[in-house]
Amino acid sequence: MKNRSELREIIMKVLYQVFILKESSIEFNIDSLIQEQLEIENSFVTTSIHTILDNKDSIYELANRFLDSWPMERLNKVDQAILALGIYELKYSETPPVVAINEAVELSKKYSDEKVTKMINAVLDEIYHEQG
Repeated sequence: MKNRSELREIIMKVLYQVFILKESSIEFNIDSLIQEQLEIENSFVTTSIHTILDNKDSIYELANRFLDSWPMERLNKVDQAILALGIYELKYSETPPVVAINEAVELSKKYSDEKVTKMINAVLDEIYHEQG
């Protein structure tokens, strides 16, 4: 059984795949992509991915309000996935804000560089304080 951090990494990987496949206009089945990453069905993963994709426009719009340098679409697909997951957890889930931010930062430390990690932390922190 995977812990929540490992499940978040799976969510990020599936989102990354979806973003790449959509950009390349390749047809795919989202549930098949999820099944490829999981040994057993997991509602946290499935619900998170579907909710993020269903609300992608509003998630990106919110991110773009706090991204100084360039819009969300200019970030690489991994960073888009991490930031989208962090925003989803802040705005659409019951995850405590400090956990949502920390988990996104930890994923970013693993998959991105230090500048991007700081940017993700700053954006999520601003979103959290705006809703507080």
